[in-house]
Amino acid sequence: MKDQKYKNSILELSLILNELQKPIQILDSIKWPEGTDEFIIKNKFKEIPTIAYDNRPLKYVPQKKLQEFKELRLKISRELGDRDPLGMILARNCGQYEDVVRMLMSRGKSDFYDYSKKLYGSPSEIMADGKSTLADLAGIISNLLNTLDKKDLGNNFERILTSEDVVVDLKNRLSHYFLDEKIKVKLSDGILSDASAGSDYIKIRSELMFAKKDVDIFEVHEGWVHLGTTLNGQSQPYAKWLAKGPPCSTVTQEGLAVTMELFTFSMFPKRAKRLNDRLVACHMAEEGADLLQVINFFKNKGQEDRQAIKNASRIFRGAPLTGGSPFTKDISYLKGFVMIYNFMRMCIKEGNSDLIPFLFAGKVTLDELPLLKRFHDEGVISMPKYLPPMIKDMNGLGVWMAFSNFLNTMNLSDILKEQSSSEDKNPFKKAA
Repeated sequence: MKDQKYKNSILELSLILNELQKPIQILDSIKWPEGTDEFIIKNKFKEIPTIAYDNRPLKYVPQKKLQEFKELRLKISRELGDRDPLGMILARNCGQYEDVVRMLMSRGKSDFYDYSKKLYGSPSEIMADGKSTLADLAGIISNLLNTLDKKDLGNNFERILTSEDVVVDLKNRLSHYFLDEKIKVKLSDGILSDASAGSDYIKIRSELMFAKKDVDIFEVHEGWVHLGTTLNGQSQPYAKWLAKGPPCSTVTQEGLAVTMELFTFSMFPKRAKRLNDRLVACHMAEEGADLLQVINFFKNKGQEDRQAIKNASRIFRGAPLTGGSPFTKDISYLKGFVMIYNFMRMCIKEGNSDLIPFLFAGKVTLDELPLLKRFHDEGVISMPKYLPPMIKDMNGLGVWMAFSNFLNTMNLSDILKEQSSSEDKNPFKKAA
């Protein structure tokens, strides 16, 4: 067990880190000015607008902020030593925030992409199998989802709920999940996404219509995951840094949220296609497509003008609009899903299922989960207060992942080939 002096040091350093990062607001700092949509539409999608960030000054002095993080890294080293595992996480987070500051100092320039790629990754990066890229994954999923989208799988998910309806329904649902919290759900017209989670609230984009399935997604994505991990981090007795998410935790956060959508069957084909299309569009921009080309990509997917502009702006906010240097945060959803799902499969296969609940301990990364479990055993890290039902009781999840590991040993192409060779037994053969 760690002594109280060590625990107090972790608490003090965590609180300092949380305070230093407080004024760093990434998405607010790269928000486009009002009227950009109108400019693009007025010019019939033929002229790239000029986006200046001078009207969105940073809420801190960048060089001073960089120095503050440097001094904190030195303090961490002095108090915990260079090799202390939790100290190394704290120091890494300092470095992450320093790179965020440098990225925001480069808004509108190609250097912005260099830091974005360092912090969030790239569609061209190689995945854990050593050969597949995220862009490869996007191509495979596109074909599969296009097939699904052409079939009648059941509900058409009509958008019959107003944003006000969603606020009432979602607040009621989350009040039963977060029994000890006063969760606020409110309307907002200043967000790009349909919903967004904060420290103790969820914002719903106003003046939109939603389907019940959208509320199901908001409940698990914004509620169980984003809000839940924030509250779990805040309830940590010492590791308060877990309440705040540096960019390296974004992949875990978004991947975990998508995984929960899957486990609760809240995900539906059009939702999955939207996430995949963002990854495809980000790869297009990385390969040189400019803002107008990416907008046209989304329009060709059937999106209305303003929706296409909104989705393209997610990839070009903070970045040059001429292509080649996108903001890569939107790859986090599917990149994270692949990482989380495979992590869970490996945990079940290797007998390490006790690591899985620590995904919800706060804003974490996969590589630090064994450390969090170890320091839980030493009295520094607490178990997550709020856990989804399938994580509280992992019997079903364990069987799901065990079957997933088993079925993964069978090659679907070989199965189809074998079935196709037998005309009378082939269930996929179309009737004459």
